[in-house]
Amino acid sequence: MSDIKVEGFKASLHRDWGIAAFNVDWYHEQASEILSRLGTAFEGFTDTERKAQTKKANGIFELRITNGSKQEAVWTIDMKEKGIVYKGPAQSKPGVVLLMSDDTFAQLADGKLDGQKAFMTGKLKTKGNAMLATKLTPILETAKGKAKL
Repeated sequence: MSDIKVEGFKASLHRDWGIAAFNVDWYHEQASEILSRLGTAFEGFTDTERKAQTKKANGIFELRITNGSKQEAVWTIDMKEKGIVYKGPAQSKPGVVLLMSDDTFAQLADGKLDGQKAFMTGKLKTKGNAMLATKLTPILETAKGKAKL
């Protein structure tokens, strides 16, 4: 096994299996852990579940998350074309870009903070189709149950 370090991620690559296991992004600890679990949940979806999820959301969400030091990391939840989560900017034009802190994202994902309240209080900012952002909560809830977030 060998380790690879890329933009705050530490990946362990197993040579025999060709599997990369991503550890927590220590710059954005909470978001990295949640999105890693979300990605694992999406990988476990059957084709039918994946199609149902993408049909419900029908959008690409780009998450721009800052940590306490104001360092930004970008993740994409593609629920329009692929039904996947990946680190980095959207490969296709995102329907909405969500800007928030690591702590705000963790609270949203845990259901401790309502998205509308976060938006109204300035903890969550959007660029693009703000109504699409409302479809993120059910995605997080579905994956939360499947991934046991």
